[in-house]
Amino acid sequence: MEYRQLTNEEISLLESRGCKAEDWDRIMVDPDFDASFIRNTSFYGDIRIGKFEKEIEVSKGFFKHSGIKSTTLRNVSMGNDCLIENIGNFINNYSIGDGCYISNVNTIETTEGATFGEGNMISVLNEVGDGNVILFDGLTSQLAALMVTHHRDKQLMATLKELIRKETEASVPDRGTIGDNVRIINTSEITNTHINDCCEIIGACRLSDCSIKSIPEASVYIGSGVICENSIIYDGSSILNSVKLENCFVGEACQITNGFAAESSIFFANSFMSNGEACAAFCGPFSASHHKSSLLIGGMFSFYNAGSATNFSNHAYKMGPMHYGILERGVKTASGAYILMPAHIGTFSVCFGKLMYHPDTRNLPFSYLIAYGDTMYLNPGRNLTTVGLYRDIRKWPKRDMRPRSGQKSIVNFDWLSPFSVGEILEGKKILEQLRNASGDKVSTYNYHEYVIKANHLRLGIKLFDMAIRIFMGAVLKRHELEIPKNPVGTGKWNDLSGLLLPESEELRLIEDIKNGTIVDIYEVLDRFTEIHNNYKTYRWTWAYHLMLDYYGLETLTEEDIERIHHDYIEARREWISEIRKDAEKEYTLGDVDIEVLEKFLSQLDKEVEYENEKKEEEI
Repeated sequence: MEYRQLTNEEISLLESRGCKAEDWDRIMVDPDFDASFIRNTSFYGDIRIGKFEKEIEVSKGFFKHSGIKSTTLRNVSMGNDCLIENIGNFINNYSIGDGCYISNVNTIETTEGATFGEGNMISVLNEVGDGNVILFDGLTSQLAALMVTHHRDKQLMATLKELIRKETEASVPDRGTIGDNVRIINTSEITNTHINDCCEIIGACRLSDCSIKSIPEASVYIGSGVICENSIIYDGSSILNSVKLENCFVGEACQITNGFAAESSIFFANSFMSNGEACAAFCGPFSASHHKSSLLIGGMFSFYNAGSATNFSNHAYKMGPMHYGILERGVKTASGAYILMPAHIGTFSVCFGKLMYHPDTRNLPFSYLIAYGDTMYLNPGRNLTTVGLYRDIRKWPKRDMRPRSGQKSIVNFDWLSPFSVGEILEGKKILEQLRNASGDKVSTYNYHEYVIKANHLRLGIKLFDMAIRIFMGAVLKRHELEIPKNPVGTGKWNDLSGLLLPESEELRLIEDIKNGTIVDIYEVLDRFTEIHNNYKTYRWTWAYHLMLDYYGLETLTEEDIERIHHDYIEARREWISEIRKDAEKEYTLGDVDIEVLEKFLSQLDKEVEYENEKKEEEI
């Protein structure tokens, strides 16, 4: 932008309107600058001012002309058509974009050594442990999960830390910036905070050492009473109603509200937090907490609802108003925390009104644990045929509120995948081993300290087998019949907080980071995207070998394909039939109206249409 110095006439006009300057020669303005739109303003240091040609809508249908009123500015540059008024203290060391409205703010300032929340290392999962997640602009749920999962690999962590350090040093500005079309109103203090385009900050108490990554198509809103320190907030998110955040990362399209307090925690992709607290929590995609009694501490969550301690209905998956989900797959960390991961394969119990996760059952997915006195009964695979699972399979993709341009974290919505089906295969194997060891004539089986009734064990094997056949048939009809050209995909699969990938690819990525093949942190993020883009290819490789093993084949023929497709249709119809029974049972208990039941059953009646259609979202 071209600037010029003030004319003597403009200086005289400004002085007559209550303005003063430390040095009028250090004030540069747009060639079309109009001094008549400034009054009662003090200038210090180097000042750059654009033109004032447009009005600003300060409230619905209420417009005021752009300009500067009752303000103190020091070392500030501002673009065109801004309205800045009633600054109680000052704006110091800031660059302001075009079309901004800043009113009734006490202080906006950049101080020496500002990092804007970037490069800060926090301890997630273990609130008293060493730092394991580095907050910076490019953080995604995958990168955070990689850091948390492999935090004991000192070489990996040191390399990642160095790559991120280089990025933040190159990208962090030398002073605070406020982007275009930003609104900051009735706010007390903004210090060392970078604010992107179209952000709205209304009534906040304090923002200190933060980066707010708002974008025009998914703006960030920060509301009344909010205190946010050493944190990064991403596009589409809302922070409202006296929330307190310290050392946190808030990813895309998250909502944190109603006095929620969080420290050293990270939230990703459509998470919703209200009333409760979080400390050292890893809240992956679609995590939710609604209740004042909820404390998320030292755990890793995804597709999860932290319900109140006595409200089991939140987790029972009914036909009525849907909630956010149940406990997912869990893995116990070295610190004693449980890692709860997506794919709806968790085993949970109801004990004294509380949902409790049991790590010994993690290889028996989609299962229930129910306590009667001192005895824990395991019902394997029962959750495969519930109304809630069916509803969740279809609801999660529709609840992704992120714009396509703002989807930093990867979320794979497949409920049956090499990751979850791998667990199902292991669960089926465990049940078959129990049956073989104790025979068919016993009434119960013991697995660790849990009891499995004989009829539940037989049903569990049947349900697991049903899910395997559904997966194989669904994958087969989406691929041309060919021997996989890519060997990647065989073996164990992992879940990096939404990214389903072969373990071999995760280990290859780690090795490439450590040996210097990857020299930029965004190359790591690109690798995650590359892996996700190859998911269908990797899935076909895994499913192809599963089909050979399951049916005892050397290769697949057209006759084999027909058999697999037939088994798939039978399994899928069996699945829908069991879900129908679950819905009808719920109706007989008086939990839903007949209209709700009929609407749900009519939806099930349409499921036959999926049997031959190639719809990716079915799996």
